[in-house]
Amino acid sequence: MNATSFRLTRTPLFIALATVAAGFTSTASAQQAGETAQKQIEEVNVTGTRIKRADIEGVGPVTVLDEASIEATGSSSLEVLLQSLPSAAGFGGNQTNAYWTSNGYGTAQINLRGLGTNRTLVMVNGRRVVNGGTGANSSVDLSMIPMSLVSSIEVLKDGASATYGADAVAGVVNLITKKEFDGLEIEGKYGQTALGDGEETVLDLTWGVSGDRGNLMVNMSYQDNQASPLDARVPCPLNDDSECSGSSSTIGGRATLPAGAVLADGTVLTENTRINFNQDPNGDGDFYERYDGLKHGFNYNPYFNAVQPIKRFSFTTLGNYEISESATLFTELMYTNRQSGQPASPGSLADIAYSADHPTNPTGSDFVLERRRLLENGARDFYQEVDTWRVVTGIEGDINDNWGYDVALNWGRNTATDGIANNINMQRVGETLDTNLCGMNGIPCGDYLGYGDVTQEVLDYIVFSQEGTGGNEQKSVSANINGSLMELPAGTLGFAAGVEWREDSGWRQPDSLVQAGYALGNQEDPISGSTESREVYAEILVPLLADMPLVQSLDMDLAVRYSDYDLFEGEDTYKAGLNWQVNDMLKVRGTMTTAFRVPNIPELFGGVSEGNLTTTDPCSDYASLDPSSTLHQNCRAAGVPLNYSQLGTTILTDRGGNPDLTPESAETFTLGVVLQPLDGLSLTVDYFDIEIDDAIREVSGSTKLAMCYESAGLSHAFCAPNQHTRNPVNGDVNYLSTQKFNTGNEMMQGIDFGALYDFDMFGLSHTADFKASYLKEYETTAFDGDEPFVLDGFIGSGNGGFPHWRANASLTTRGNQWSSTYSVRMIGEGDDFNADSGIGSSMPNIFYHNVQFNYDMNDALRMSVGIDNLFDQEAPRVASWTDGNTDTMTYDLAGMRSYLRMTYRFD
Repeated sequence: MNATSFRLTRTPLFIALATVAAGFTSTASAQQAGETAQKQIEEVNVTGTRIKRADIEGVGPVTVLDEASIEATGSSSLEVLLQSLPSAAGFGGNQTNAYWTSNGYGTAQINLRGLGTNRTLVMVNGRRVVNGGTGANSSVDLSMIPMSLVSSIEVLKDGASATYGADAVAGVVNLITKKEFDGLEIEGKYGQTALGDGEETVLDLTWGVSGDRGNLMVNMSYQDNQASPLDARVPCPLNDDSECSGSSSTIGGRATLPAGAVLADGTVLTENTRINFNQDPNGDGDFYERYDGLKHGFNYNPYFNAVQPIKRFSFTTLGNYEISESATLFTELMYTNRQSGQPASPGSLADIAYSADHPTNPTGSDFVLERRRLLENGARDFYQEVDTWRVVTGIEGDINDNWGYDVALNWGRNTATDGIANNINMQRVGETLDTNLCGMNGIPCGDYLGYGDVTQEVLDYIVFSQEGTGGNEQKSVSANINGSLMELPAGTLGFAAGVEWREDSGWRQPDSLVQAGYALGNQEDPISGSTESREVYAEILVPLLADMPLVQSLDMDLAVRYSDYDLFEGEDTYKAGLNWQVNDMLKVRGTMTTAFRVPNIPELFGGVSEGNLTTTDPCSDYASLDPSSTLHQNCRAAGVPLNYSQLGTTILTDRGGNPDLTPESAETFTLGVVLQPLDGLSLTVDYFDIEIDDAIREVSGSTKLAMCYESAGLSHAFCAPNQHTRNPVNGDVNYLSTQKFNTGNEMMQGIDFGALYDFDMFGLSHTADFKASYLKEYETTAFDGDEPFVLDGFIGSGNGGFPHWRANASLTTRGNQWSSTYSVRMIGEGDDFNADSGIGSSMPNIFYHNVQFNYDMNDALRMSVGIDNLFDQEAPRVASWTDGNTDTMTYDLAGMRSYLRMTYRFD
């Protein structure tokens, strides 16, 4: 705990909250709610099946979060809640990530199992949701759904393509909205970090009315989250010796002079030497000296946030009206406006060639200006505004006592504007350096060698604000029936079937200067495309045995779906599951499923884009390695100088789609046991095994370089010139591609654990809840015959975190008018993907403690107070970090946070 946060925790607010509060995890009372519902509801729809049933647990492993448990977490954002589940891993956009780089800046997602956000199907009330982001995106933006609208969440941790179609490879997240509401409820929440920043303000209003033939509910939600600056928590980026190193894109500019050049002090260079130009605003503009990372490195942390700001406003209406005794009209209308932003350090010029006779060149030698940060221009500002609409309408009802149906139209669309203020027009930079153009026709002459030499006139000419537009649209028509075919000796033979037509489209139109490649830092092509599918499915629930020795009941669940896509061949998927209730204490369940995912719009039609991505070069400082090692020999063979050391942590990288991609397929096997040895105690163990063939992946630049230079004789496919090249003078990687392709396969195995115990003690009721996930194995293979790349047990390098263990534990205590909970979230130990020794090569177990206290002041007014990250746990050092010297996709950077929530209901 740093000194500032220590002092703030002694303020009256924190003392009061710490005294009265106890906390909660996202899964605290989920199963208890399920047991209550099981007693009250005869038949319900369960995520993972289309057949209504009384057994809410079903065959597949489903985590259910009810409204009370969601509220007790204190979370105002779905991504925060869902990403804290033990079954979540890897990369998923959230406010802690520097730019939320997946699916458009500012987009929040959920990544089940760490298999990818685009392999997790997100639904609302059992129906799909349009992809969200800033255009041509591949996953749902959780920002569009306010927490106040959600009644419960069901998370199916199993493949479900046979039930729901493509994309349900890792599992399904089904967000269930409130259905009926009478009266008016107003809720407000305010919170901040222990450092006094990151202010969060949430206001929710829900109104509803019910009658004999229907009901209507209206919800309005406003959320304003302010920024938490990074440098208040992490003053500077650190090197391997824990010294402030900064970026090698310096404010004076660095270059490599060839052997034979003469330095300003008269030294004749005997080898290629990096130099840095003047960094003193009052110094000699023509001065230059040998480059020193500790001296010249640029500290960009003051320009970044630990948590990004975001504003969200949503308006939702939900209603149904009974047309007749057998038909009810239902509607869902949702609108969300999201405004988000991310500050960025001043832009950097790169790879500008200077001739020896250029009037601004003080060296007398040809060279290339490798990096020059334009601090004179100040920080850049990334911003996004996204509007999302979703309309669902249809009719549902009963055909007779045994059969029901529903027909629905589902339309969703989002449109977005995103941009960068204070960016640089590189075409105009070139004009200011062209002695045949500058100085006439309004084109000023620029001097970019040395800090302070760039004049305001030049800045006015080269600076611009870029802006692009984009969006996504989804249309679908579906019809389903479900009911009972007949009575068998062991029970009712259930059946469900349906058809669906769906079209998904996406588009993105970058700024014209970005398309032309003139904008600093990125180049993008326009994206536009669509996919269309026609699907039919059937599911049957067969009761095999009942009321026999060791077989209280034995049911088999079978499902099959045929999907026909306009761009690909038809695909069959199936599910086979068994649910064996041995006795009142023991149940065994298992499923075998196939799943598939077609390439989405950006994967198929996305043009090439360019950006600086966090990347580790394995050849950095390779001279210190054993000369007989494979890495040393390969780096030497590739022409990398012996004195080469990577400057900074990023490499300019090409990303983009691939029109030759084909669908990926998956097989999933789960086997679980549910044990209830005592009244109120439930224990669950579920084994999962997932294998994906022809997996569509974007392999990180760090991984590609590592696999290349560790291969015998540079034989790996990632060593090809179309994958990466190097500057022959200084050894820098000057071209790197991470475009998507169909890999060989992915394999994952693990075990989920759960324990829930409801008990009474000291005149109070208590619930103890524990959930954990053990990732035994996760390997990817780039192509047949290649050595697998291991992810399990590793963290960092732009991949996110894949520790072997993740867990949540909580204890909830309830009185007559109050409840309190204490929860602990654990992220298990792990090793860095690219560092096997030194600082940040190994991360310990990390524990986050949360507390919350709720008090019903009267029948109408409820108060909640809480503290998250109670002990101000700092994020561990990660060698191949993404920002803040840690992995922002895995660990918390905000620190301790407190909040107060008040809810008032008018009946």
